[in-house]
Amino acid sequence: MNDQEQLIRKLLTECRLIALVGASPKPARASHRVMEFLLARGYRVIPVNPRYAGQQILGQEVRASLAEIASPIDLVDVFRNVEAAGEVIDEAIAVGARAVWLQLDIVDEVGAERARRAGLEVVMDRCPAIEIPRLGL
Repeated sequence: MNDQEQLIRKLLTECRLIALVGASPKPARASHRVMEFLLARGYRVIPVNPRYAGQQILGQEVRASLAEIASPIDLVDVFRNVEAAGEVIDEAIAVGARAVWLQLDIVDEVGAERARRAGLEVVMDRCPAIEIPRLGL
């Protein structure tokens, strides 16, 4: 198992609170399906999307930003395009998140390096809803 695989396994087994940035109330959206999957697997998932702040997605109150989450964030799962990823990474650093996870097709090497320098672990171009079954977790 390579270093990336070990990191993914570690994050998915140790992290319990996931802030899902770019959460959508629309069931057809990938962020909605992944959030539903993670909730069903016992993770605590807090949706983050300023457009829906104060509303509910899958029974969870939507926050406008990571800064509005009172509990320590284990993992920030980013459902935003690559142009917006760096801003989310900076916000994750600012709130002291443990790790940042960029979804499929999202790679931001510059932002990832900032996160690593700040002590965060980083996964890019992966989806936890794919990785959990693949790793048998």
